[in-house]
Amino acid sequence: MALTDASDELERKRAESNARADEHRAKRDKLNAEARAVADERGRILDELHARSAEAQDHRRHRDQLNADVREAKRLREEWNRKLQELGDKVQELKRARAPRPGAVPVWRLRKELKELEFRHMTTALTGDQEKRLVEEMKRLEAALREQDAELRQDPEVEATLKAFQEARDEAERHHAAVGQLAEDAQREHETMVQLYELVDELRRQADEVQAKLITVKSAADEEHRAHIAAIEEVRDLEKMLYAARGGRAPPSWADAEPPREEDFLARLKKGEKVSTEDLLELQKSGRA
Repeated sequence: MALTDASDELERKRAESNARADEHRAKRDKLNAEARAVADERGRILDELHARSAEAQDHRRHRDQLNADVREAKRLREEWNRKLQELGDKVQELKRARAPRPGAVPVWRLRKELKELEFRHMTTALTGDQEKRLVEEMKRLEAALREQDAELRQDPEVEATLKAFQEARDEAERHHAAVGQLAEDAQREHETMVQLYELVDELRRQADEVQAKLITVKSAADEEHRAHIAAIEEVRDLEKMLYAARGGRAPPSWADAEPPREEDFLARLKKGEKVSTEDLLELQKSGRA
């Protein structure tokens, strides 16, 4: 019977389409699972990227603040150095203005002699007795300087100026040390910031690679989904034809159509060409089975 042969052929084709639909669905599901894993990886990379970027910005802000502190410390150092110079000049002026007691050697000459002896002690080969006498003379000069310094300090103006001079020196040294420490801290913050930005660049490159992979996998999943839908639609079309081949009634609009010839119908079916439900209904209605 022609319709029996047609039904068998349609059953075979429906089974093939079902198998093809299952295959495409399995591939689609596998690709979607891979896409989710890739998306999770991209999310992890982006989270780390954002965290490292925020950390780098914190270090940059800290570096900028430290650089501002360095500039302020330099300004204060220069200010105290000027004060130190001014007070030093005032101390020397006061010392020159205060004549030593009668018979005392001026301070400037004591200092000059002491420097000459110190230079001689460092650069000249001396016998034991010569070195001993030289050291004793140096000690005598140092004692004379201390004595005159103590006498000068009895003058309230000299004492106040010397005290201000020492305070200025301490402040200048403190700000000089601050410049060095702050500059070192700023450099350390800068190096950390650079390392973090390099890491951010690497993470961005990784994120771009993962994004490209995600697009590829998702596109493949979409293609498999479309193929799955097409196979499902093909199964439904074949089921409609099987329904017609097994005695389904055709809609009235098909009544005037020219019935297909049996040999043409089977030839088309076996070639894999698509035949319509209308052809099957017409063939059945014509009674050629």
